[in-house]
Amino acid sequence: MATPKQMFEKQQSQMQQLAIKKNSGTVMSGSPTMEIDKEEDMSKSVLVMFRAKEEEIQRKKMEVRNKVHTQLGRVEEATKRLAEIREELEGLTDPMRKEVGLVRKRIDVVNKELKPLGQSCQRKEREYREALETFNEKNKEKSQLVTKLMELVSESEKVRLRKLEELSKNVDTLK
Repeated sequence: MATPKQMFEKQQSQMQQLAIKKNSGTVMSGSPTMEIDKEEDMSKSVLVMFRAKEEEIQRKKMEVRNKVHTQLGRVEEATKRLAEIREELEGLTDPMRKEVGLVRKRIDVVNKELKPLGQSCQRKEREYREALETFNEKNKEKSQLVTKLMELVSESEKVRLRKLEELSKNVDTLK
């Protein structure tokens, strides 16, 4: 099964191909305003299609999450039942069953405390990855802007030097 990112990239590719096909037809047949209307209609339909896919992905994600939570609940209940059965069996033969029982109860308490901590850790890791991705994107954008700025400054200096040379020649011709 393709990842959501791969599905999104495939959809974008298809949308771009569709846009190219539609644009090639509108360039030959329509006026500029009709082309703009067609482009707007196309972009709206593409946006609607993208949103529908995104909603479908979210719905499936929620279904899977609900199934996982349901199964986790069943597993926890089964674990509790097994622990009770084990405790009863060991109580029949183990003279230290009280100490063992106390330790098991403490383990269960610690296990319950670990579950929300693990979920919190996963959420924070996801937030970190998203923040890092955003940081990298902005850093890349900054680098591109700095490069563009350097090009503009260089071009500006060339134009100014050329103008100065022209002015210098004009001054020299006036002498």
